[in-house]
Amino acid sequence: MVKCVSILGSTGSVGRQTLDIVEHLQIPVAALTAGQSVERMAQQCRKFRPMLAVMATREAAEALQRELSDLPTKIAWGEEGLIKAATMPQADCIITAIVGMLGLKPTLAAIREKKRIGLANKETLVCAGELVMAEAKKYGAEIVPVDSEHSAIFQCLMPSLDTRQVKRIILTCSGGPFYGLSKEELKKVTKADALRHPTWKMGQKITIDCATLMNKGLEVIEAMRLYDLPLEQVDVVIHRQSIVHSMVEFSDGAVMAQLGTPDMRLPIQLAMTYPERCDSPVEKLDLTACEPLTFSKPNLEHFPCLALARDCAKKGGTACPAMNGANEEAVALYLQDKIGFYDIYRLVAQAVDAVPFIKEPTLEQILEADALAREAVRNAISE
Repeated sequence: MVKCVSILGSTGSVGRQTLDIVEHLQIPVAALTAGQSVERMAQQCRKFRPMLAVMATREAAEALQRELSDLPTKIAWGEEGLIKAATMPQADCIITAIVGMLGLKPTLAAIREKKRIGLANKETLVCAGELVMAEAKKYGAEIVPVDSEHSAIFQCLMPSLDTRQVKRIILTCSGGPFYGLSKEELKKVTKADALRHPTWKMGQKITIDCATLMNKGLEVIEAMRLYDLPLEQVDVVIHRQSIVHSMVEFSDGAVMAQLGTPDMRLPIQLAMTYPERCDSPVEKLDLTACEPLTFSKPNLEHFPCLALARDCAKKGGTACPAMNGANEEAVALYLQDKIGFYDIYRLVAQAVDAVPFIKEPTLEQILEADALAREAVRNAISE
């Protein structure tokens, strides 16, 4: 079990659930980071007493400083603050619960300090997976996935994590709130509809990604990077009940699955206790009370973001960071009611085509591809 943690993105859904587990396991907190949620961060600091608290902007940091003037917690802000939180010597584990590309540099910094990475920021591996995994191998840093699907695969492969006898990984997907709808019906869905996920309670961005199935596309790329497998060995099936969190099929035809109630606290806890298991506050699975478990193929025509992500995964290079950056920008516009549901796919596909392709990009070229893709989306709606 880890001895002390820093949580990047502590005020979000995964961050708050991480603090539930931290409290349950009685693990000290070195640092907490957040965006603009000053009030919630102040409450967390008063309860968990971190040595460092980081906000996204100077204004938010100054507001937090006023709230915590009676505490010894140091306050920082911006990317520099995030990197400081990720590299504090007191923390041996960093939970990366930040959404988006913002998590990439702090994760790399933590890896170079040989921290255990409890990885909940899938964009880190989607955009720079080969670079990140190479750095982890170079510095001897552990990466333990926190996403329920990748944690399931991790658990199926424990204790050796050897993939040489793996025939394929099968990622399960709830299908989101729009499973079974026709294309005509999908053209009329609202933001409020998209934010009603059938089984998971998550932040807005990832919930929209689940509605478009882009989230599963991102997870396909993440699985390829984590387990060093080609695209052809990573499949997706729709599993509406969210009980089977993912499966591994081995070369002899045997299939192993990890089952559990849909509660992120289980993979979060494992990221901190691995290779041990401890009692958790998660509701235990009662198979006799479950509805029948069903599986089906995803409809790539109705949900083209998944197909687009697989195309980008096959192409590799800057296609993946361009797709991710464009998607973040398009989802933000959708959440502002500036574009429609299918406009997300259209804008992302156009942006990927617009960004110059580099097969083996440097970190700087990855960041540039991300920026160019975001700019392409903004330009497309301003025309």
